Amino acid sequence: MAENLPTTEVAILAGGCFWCLEAVYLGAEGVHGVTSGYIGGHLDAPTYERICDGDTGHAEAVRIEFDPAVIGFADLLDIFFAIHDPTTPNRQGNDVGTQYRSAIFTTTPEQETLARQAVAVLEREGVFRAPIVTEILAAPRFWPAEPYHHDYFSRNGHQPYCQYVVAPKVAKFRSKFAKRVKAT
Repeated sequence: MAENLPTTEVAILAGGCFWCLEAVYLGAEGVHGVTSGYIGGHLDAPTYERICDGDTGHAEAVRIEFDPAVIGFADLLDIFFAIHDPTTPNRQGNDVGTQYRSAIFTTTPEQETLARQAVAVLEREGVFRAPIVTEILAAPRFWPAEPYHHDYFSRNGHQPYCQYVVAPKVAKFRSKFAKRVKAT
């Protein structure tokens, strides 16, 4: 008899600093793994230092491995649009540059459809005061970030950036999506 193994899908999202997105999605039920990295640029094997120059075209992003039977792609998008500002091109708060843009890098045609539907609903309902500028693109190659970026918030939560930028996003996720928070 074949075992019923959980299905794993991949979502790739960019919405400012990858430390914020990683910390939020690591706490979401049905998420098996989150990897910070770079996507959407023209340089092979990008590094943090190079993408911070702003001339490689890469976005800081997270690659999320999730079980769609527990949390769907649409649920991941609900969280995404709640924890970052999708109306500011190339900026999230004080983080400015193309590497901080809002983007959904789809890995399937269904994800593209769901992403476009989510944006259309948010626009129609007037959820944001300005138009949504989130790019929706087929995912090119994803480059994992250097190891010191992985699980950054849990290892460096005491640092000022983590306290003033990452922690409020994690708290917002936990409050707004309490039913989606992993049991500890």
